[in-house]
Amino acid sequence: MHMFSELVDRGTHFTLQALNDALAETIDALQTTGATVHVKNLQMISLQKAVLAVGILSLFESMLQDGLQCKDGFREADNILIKQGETVLKDKFVNYRDAINVLKHGKGPSYNNLVAKAALLPFRIKLPHESFFYEGDVSEIFTLIQVDDTFVQSCAAIVEQVSVVIRKERTDFYL
Repeated sequence: MHMFSELVDRGTHFTLQALNDALAETIDALQTTGATVHVKNLQMISLQKAVLAVGILSLFESMLQDGLQCKDGFREADNILIKQGETVLKDKFVNYRDAINVLKHGKGPSYNNLVAKAALLPFRIKLPHESFFYEGDVSEIFTLIQVDDTFVQSCAAIVEQVSVVIRKERTDFYL
């Protein structure tokens, strides 16, 4: 198998392109009719992007556990990042993991961590007083993290960046 990080990058671009093609078709269709099916399609596209982001980091976690032969792949990756002096990358990695936890579990410790630093994040989190990211956006689904193309691509990029550092430390690590 090719490296997971490379496949994730290719798969992310492929999937986002397919979803954005569907989005363009749906927006064109909405120019002539406001049928419910088109609104559902917009929401389905938003949902698929969230599923893609969750899947990227969830699979990476299992790959880390297997590749690093440990029970907590994220913790071991954090230790390697710190050892390699990559504390900024480690903090970024934690932010995206927390965001994925919020997508999977809703409000809780990860949500609270992100809310405390919301202004510094490279993505949007729905704050406790917010009901919508963009009120009136019929494509919006109920998530506490705004999952757009940039967010999904950043999830794939963080996998690549972390993998590169781990491979420096563990030359037998093939992810």
